[in-house]
Amino acid sequence: MIQLFCRYVAVGNEPFLSTYNGTFLRTTFPALRNIQSALIKAGLSNRVKVTCPQNADVYESSSTLPSGGDFRADIHDYMIQIVKFLNDNGAPFTVNIYPFISLYIDPNFPADYAFFDGNSSPINDGGTNYYNMFDANHDTLVWALQKNGFGNMPIIVGEIGWPTDGDRNANLEYAQRFNQGFMSHISGGKGTPMRPGPVEVYLFSLIDEDEKSVDPGNFERHWGIFTYDGLPKYALNLGTTNAGALVRARNVQYLERKWCIMKPGAKLDDAQVAPSVSYACALGDCTSLGYQTSCGNLDAVGNISYAFNSYYQKNNQLDKACKFPDGLSVVTKVDPTVGTCRFGIMIQPYYGAAERRIKKGWGGKDLSLVEFAGLCEGNI
Repeated sequence: MIQLFCRYVAVGNEPFLSTYNGTFLRTTFPALRNIQSALIKAGLSNRVKVTCPQNADVYESSSTLPSGGDFRADIHDYMIQIVKFLNDNGAPFTVNIYPFISLYIDPNFPADYAFFDGNSSPINDGGTNYYNMFDANHDTLVWALQKNGFGNMPIIVGEIGWPTDGDRNANLEYAQRFNQGFMSHISGGKGTPMRPGPVEVYLFSLIDEDEKSVDPGNFERHWGIFTYDGLPKYALNLGTTNAGALVRARNVQYLERKWCIMKPGAKLDDAQVAPSVSYACALGDCTSLGYQTSCGNLDAVGNISYAFNSYYQKNNQLDKACKFPDGLSVVTKVDPTVGTCRFGIMIQPYYGAAERRIKKGWGGKDLSLVEFAGLCEGNI
């Protein structure tokens, strides 16, 4: 029996991100109104609130200090329209804050300021000291809301976390340092200088997502505190168990212990190597390959083997998935894992029971938003 308690319906995700070049400016607010109308119609608007998660780039500071915060000039009117609507309906402002991104895009960003160790030089804003980027970023939003007449509007941090691979700053050490530091930082309920008290936050994310777009960077597939098969990546105390540690997934069923690698004796200068690797990476996941990544220590053969195996496992170890041109590949039962570079094995696919469970619980029909919302306070 699964019991669902839905508190929010998120409309879009970071629709005003600057890299979208205004694609969703005119459609986001109408969508918000439609969802709110559906919640009202379902009689759920007092219990389930509509919100619109925004990236932290929707606000900026004219002075580089939190007190200079306001919404971005090019979207200011759109933001005020949405903020007023949310406020009028008792809904929160949801923001995704990622100190990692600042470190990723700016090589001169002071790394210690992204963490919570107190090792960085504080920023003084009119007598208030900020010792980490999260507090400063969060309070820049508080100032932006306050300047526009919404000083008491509740704020939810919809996403915050640190990736473990795909970039030189995305690693286990930094991820553990950030996430544990953040959990310790908020666990006391002291909040930020502008908003003392508990902060509602959602750690991103539970597991890695190997289908996620890598347009922002290869790190996008590695935000999980667990691997794809439910293994904890590092020690992290969320305050939810007596042991203070993450619990690995139980009874995970894997496919056979075998891997697809570059065939011994195959030539690196074979004309089919480059297109084969490109094909395997395009349909598999090679984001762990690269400078100072978990598989950055591999040689040329190792890189090729990793690409082949990723494609092979993603295709559930089908024989034809390890038949690259010119006999470049071969299946092996010797684990090719090297150091920090793990050559994964796919978990067993499982579809039928889940499909039957959905049909049994939901009457075998597609659900409208209102019908789904009706399940949010019930049992499946």
